[in-house]
Amino acid sequence: MSIKIYGIKNCNTMKKTFDFLAEKGVEYDFIDYKREKPDAVLLEGFLKKTDLASLVNKKGTTFRKMTDEQKSALENEETAIPVLEENSSMIKRPVIVYKDGSVTLGFDPEEIEGHLK
Repeated sequence: MSIKIYGIKNCNTMKKTFDFLAEKGVEYDFIDYKREKPDAVLLEGFLKKTDLASLVNKKGTTFRKMTDEQKSALENEETAIPVLEENSSMIKRPVIVYKDGSVTLGFDPEEIEGHLK
């Protein structure tokens, strides 16, 4: 299994990640949330490896446009998963799943490189 990268193709952070991996000669499978919506099984898998607060992107415009009720739903895994399924841009990008099953969130070159060894 090669590494898997989840995110949105046109995101600047994703572009940095793709460029970084290309420089390193790393092959990967890319899953674009805009073409393949994340489902509960995928999100639950991420949450086994990371916490909800880290997975949710609270810096983007999607979060800022949400109602207080929607925002409060993001505080609990059970209620957050349906919100994240419908609003995939709310998921921190990229989510990288490595060959050993470990996961990193966001673009951190040192952290990513540490998982590639």
